[in-house]
Amino acid sequence: MRWTILLLFVAFVSPTYAQNYKTEVDIPYSVLSEDSYKNERTKLDIYYPTDKKGFATVIFLHGGGLEGGSKHIPLELQQQQIAVVAPNYRLSPKAHHPTYIEDAAESVAWTIENIARYGGDPKKIYLAGHSAGGYLTLMLALDKSYLDRHGVDADSLAGYLPISGQTNTHYTIRKERGMDPVVPIIDQYAPIYHSRQLAPPLLLVTGDRRTELTARYTENLHLQDILRAKGAEVPFYELQGFDHSTVITPALTLLLEMVKENQKE
Repeated sequence: MRWTILLLFVAFVSPTYAQNYKTEVDIPYSVLSEDSYKNERTKLDIYYPTDKKGFATVIFLHGGGLEGGSKHIPLELQQQQIAVVAPNYRLSPKAHHPTYIEDAAESVAWTIENIARYGGDPKKIYLAGHSAGGYLTLMLALDKSYLDRHGVDADSLAGYLPISGQTNTHYTIRKERGMDPVVPIIDQYAPIYHSRQLAPPLLLVTGDRRTELTARYTENLHLQDILRAKGAEVPFYELQGFDHSTVITPALTLLLEMVKENQKE
């Protein structure tokens, strides 16, 4: 499995023709606020082809346990004839739940509203994220209320790929409440709590259960079972030989395959 995915990755990072790309950084996606921390963090970078129109866009939410991390354009998504939007969002302890979920939703709404100005198709927007970013991806995919506030139907996105995201309530949210960050709970801040039959494709991906973070594999397996009970067939990939950090490269290869397949339709 590991070598098959790596070969696919090599194929994807070798596009059949060259294109020109441009990167614009620190674009505000929220209205100016009296909160200086919000103004600092609610910014995004966009990387896009300059000689192509109607391209797909991947919004990539960084990891860091909702307490750290910063926006970046993954190397695996560069030179792939798509745009990449990389937002920052506010972090704990300077901010508390559900602030970071709300920021992620606002960055998605900004992308849908503005991507056509860069040449992209607003109907071809995918949401992906790693670790904490995977958790945020799942929350926006399954709890429609966050995007609804911006007039966006979560089912209007082209696809979702949470990479090694928590499906129970995130441990940082539990810690903010003074709870044990290890013992799981399921409440309104757990993606699995909002399980439903959704329209766009959703792929669940984790690293090898032997080397992943605590219960990350089993949480995603549980979510797959509950989604199946709701009538949603969601593929789940356990990428053997990859741990929590290294799983991002083959996982993004799966995302590019999803984009490629959807382009054929």
